[in-house]
Amino acid sequence: MDALRLIQYSSRNQCVLSVVLHILELCARPLDIPKTAKTSPQKGRISLTFTEMARSLAGFLVLVLVASICEGSSLFQPISDSHRSAALELFTLDHGSFESLEETYEALRTFQILGMEKKPDVTAAACRFISETVGSSSSTPKDLFYALKANSIAECKIHEKASKGIISSLNAAVRGASSLLDFYYSVGGLVLIKDQSTKADIHLADAEGVFRSVKALSQSDGRWRYSSNNPESSAFAAGIALETLAGIVSLASSELDQSLISTLKNDISKLFDSIEKYDDGTLYFNDKLVDGHEYQGPLSTTSSVLRGLTAFAAVTTGNLNLPGDKILGLAKFFLGIGVPGDAKDFFYQIDALACLESNRVSIPLILSLPSTVLSLTKKDSLKVRVTTVFGSNAPPLAVKLVGAFSSGSKDASLVASQELKFDQVSGLHILNDFSKSIDVGSYTFVFEVVLQEPEDEKVYVTGSQTKVPIFVTGHIKIENSEIVILDSDLGSIESQKKLDLAGKNAASLSANHLQKLRLSFQLTTPRGHAFKPHQAFLKLRHESEVEHIFVVENSGKQFELVLNFLGLVEKFFYLSGKYDMELTVGDAIMENSLLVAIGHIELDLPEAPEKAPRPPPQPVDPYSRYGPKAEITHIFRAPEKRPPQELSLAFLGLTILPLLGFLIGLLRLGVNMRNFPAKPVPATFGVLFHVGIGAVLLLYVFFWLKLDLFQTLKTLGFLGVFLVFVGHGVLSHLAAASAKLKSA
Repeated sequence: MDALRLIQYSSRNQCVLSVVLHILELCARPLDIPKTAKTSPQKGRISLTFTEMARSLAGFLVLVLVASICEGSSLFQPISDSHRSAALELFTLDHGSFESLEETYEALRTFQILGMEKKPDVTAAACRFISETVGSSSSTPKDLFYALKANSIAECKIHEKASKGIISSLNAAVRGASSLLDFYYSVGGLVLIKDQSTKADIHLADAEGVFRSVKALSQSDGRWRYSSNNPESSAFAAGIALETLAGIVSLASSELDQSLISTLKNDISKLFDSIEKYDDGTLYFNDKLVDGHEYQGPLSTTSSVLRGLTAFAAVTTGNLNLPGDKILGLAKFFLGIGVPGDAKDFFYQIDALACLESNRVSIPLILSLPSTVLSLTKKDSLKVRVTTVFGSNAPPLAVKLVGAFSSGSKDASLVASQELKFDQVSGLHILNDFSKSIDVGSYTFVFEVVLQEPEDEKVYVTGSQTKVPIFVTGHIKIENSEIVILDSDLGSIESQKKLDLAGKNAASLSANHLQKLRLSFQLTTPRGHAFKPHQAFLKLRHESEVEHIFVVENSGKQFELVLNFLGLVEKFFYLSGKYDMELTVGDAIMENSLLVAIGHIELDLPEAPEKAPRPPPQPVDPYSRYGPKAEITHIFRAPEKRPPQELSLAFLGLTILPLLGFLIGLLRLGVNMRNFPAKPVPATFGVLFHVGIGAVLLLYVFFWLKLDLFQTLKTLGFLGVFLVFVGHGVLSHLAAASAKLKSA
């Protein structure tokens, strides 16, 4: 599978794929060991840092969480309420309406197919949009096409005069069409107005000639070109062509040459010969990326082909001779996508499924399971539902479980073929009792759907057999759990503690480097078979937070781990003291997976040699840098002693004296306003000059009270430029006036 297909497959089966990948990964290796882990010479003993161990535990927990999230999922599910909620989020209004008639139609069509009662009320805005388009003489066939498409749902009133104008315009467009899209919009518009108008008798004058013109763009592989000038063909264009030809057939005044219809049916068969396939049986059409402007993805291309196929089948007689499995594969493709995040893709999906829900080719029936995880402990029943793609009831049928195989095994089926019992109230096919051969584990169940009425086989398609992955979980019985300290030489038991791994434990042990520790327990499935979990390991954590991980090996039902401390002193970094013990036993199908503290052990290890390895530095929490900092204690210098208040006031008076002297000097000089300009422009300059002087004085006050030196100098610079400009104007006027007086 190439990169593009892998991305598409993952997007369609994200939940199931995640579970499969995690299970495969854990099956391949019993413990997720980082490359930086240090392995002891003794088999199965690993020393990990705290971070590495956390990473391993996180991987296991992710598996359990993903499995629980996917519990309600099955291979393919019909359309549900999640699609209705997504429709409201994707099709959002812009100021009470949609941006274009095309988007308006797609939203209205989606709401109509999903049968949504709570939806945006856009009828009034849509009718205004439609009326403007059909009433405009400059509207293109594409505009008219989408206006009529939207009107087929909005049911707005179109005046008879406007209808005649549309018919005339579209007929002219058909006669002048030179490309596939020209035919598509013009012929499609005529079909729409014929369906919406009861009075109009619309027929193509030369339907057979138009049919041949469109057919001339077809290729030998069933694909179509957009125009005779474009050598590249596509399956998306084939869908458009089929829909166009279906419209031509419906607009023909007489029956067309049947050889043309037969040839077109052969083209459809050739087109379906080029269909592409995923490993899970889903089928789709895809185009090569030739022209970025015309390229359509698998979703839009497959939707186009389905829309054209069902439109053509609706206007012709006879069978198209398409295998039902291919129609079922197309249905699985659209259902496997999930809920697209784009409004355009969402419309393509819903519109294609609507074509599959009701057509003259084949109506696919989808087998789905409410849950693919069954519990032996809870005695869950196997429940199967068979519906159409939109969840409608299927005709009378029987569902058989023809086989159950252990995942990855090629052995014979674990169960005999049996029919599930149908519950008319819930509409489910149910199997209550499992075979004794079905124990906890992952299986592949094979189902077969058989229609009871021969007539239904001509309408519906069920496929041959459907394989569904099933996970059977259960409560694993844990017995004979004990932890023992052994003498290293004789193997005699120094101390022994029984453990209750399902409850609380507080075992307190002590040992030296000449002794051994043995941990043992048994795991049994609900059917009494030996059970081997994906993860089983013991963790010892020293007081200094240094951790060591040891895998617990098994032999049949018995799990046992023996630690020879004499061979582990170097791996333990010669650290004596208290070690907390924690046992982890877990599996995706083990309902009682455990992560339990079983007590502690006091180890007395020899002193570390001079060149012994040191314990690794413990990881630092990266979020600790954002925590509270240490408190800083600081004593500020005592303020200097200020002078007496009277002295300060005396100096303030001395500062004001020059200003008083300035005012007295002005009075003695006889300052007056006799030379103030009388003309408007010079007078304005004079007023602004004096205001500027006042602003400078006010700036000094603010400098004293609030502003710093830099702010004051910046403001003074602007005021200085202003004063130079207005002052120059005033002085120029005074100089001119003085020159006139002297000359007089």
